[in-house]
Amino acid sequence: MILEYWAARIVLAKVRWLPARMAAWRVALYARILDLAVPRLRRIALRNLELAGFADRESIVRGVFRSLGRVVVTFAQFPKITRENVHRWIRYEGLENFTTAHKRGRGVLVATGHLGNWELSAYAHALMTGPMNIVVRPLDNPRVDALVEQRRGLSGNPIIRKKEAAREILHALKAGEAVGILIDQNSSLEEGVFVDFFGVKACANAAFVKFAHHSGAAVVPGFALWSDSEQCYILRFYPEIPMTGEVQPDTQRVHTALEQVIREYPDQWLWIHRRWKTRPPGEPGVYC
Repeated sequence: MILEYWAARIVLAKVRWLPARMAAWRVALYARILDLAVPRLRRIALRNLELAGFADRESIVRGVFRSLGRVVVTFAQFPKITRENVHRWIRYEGLENFTTAHKRGRGVLVATGHLGNWELSAYAHALMTGPMNIVVRPLDNPRVDALVEQRRGLSGNPIIRKKEAAREILHALKAGEAVGILIDQNSSLEEGVFVDFFGVKACANAAFVKFAHHSGAAVVPGFALWSDSEQCYILRFYPEIPMTGEVQPDTQRVHTALEQVIREYPDQWLWIHRRWKTRPPGEPGVYC
């Protein structure tokens, strides 16, 4: 655990002050090292892309590792990112979708995922507009977790740890605040409902829409997506997703919106996660 911690500190320190061209080179290097060091990640990604029906899977997987490299490089530079210079890294599109919902005063649930740069999205939003509560799962290594949490909080975002999340999320929404939640990971049978995701049944955590039902908060998808042409991220908020009050249909509606964005940017989603691990009762697993 100590070795992991010092490795993380060294990587962040090395990348923090790099000029743009050198940072891009580091992105490619770290992506390649991760790909070679943990071959099972590539196998999982290729299987997921097969399940989802994508062609050109090898090319998409290479893009996934490059995208992860960009996340690391940007995260290392968080101490350099301020209100004055944040626009060098990111700009908005569709901010009105967020602000219109926020003005209603019942809170906003930002439905996001491991797509693009999920670390930068909330961090930059705090600098450009205002703080957003972010729900996180503590990392297994407590030293690395403390390092990451310290960086995440530099722009003023309150951090809600997943184990104690329900009460804090509802409290924040009642106060009219925004809460960003990653919705795209596999869930257990006890906590989730099944939705169609890329044409395959996927178990999705039902708590997200339950928070919306209980609080009356607006549900607004938002993602920081990389633009090759602009060489920066675009923090894009999509139109509010109306809630009906029914858990499974509303969870499906949210994941359909997520799927649509992933289809536009397939090489920026975290395909290395076993998203379809939980299967309906009696159905065989999809991973070897």
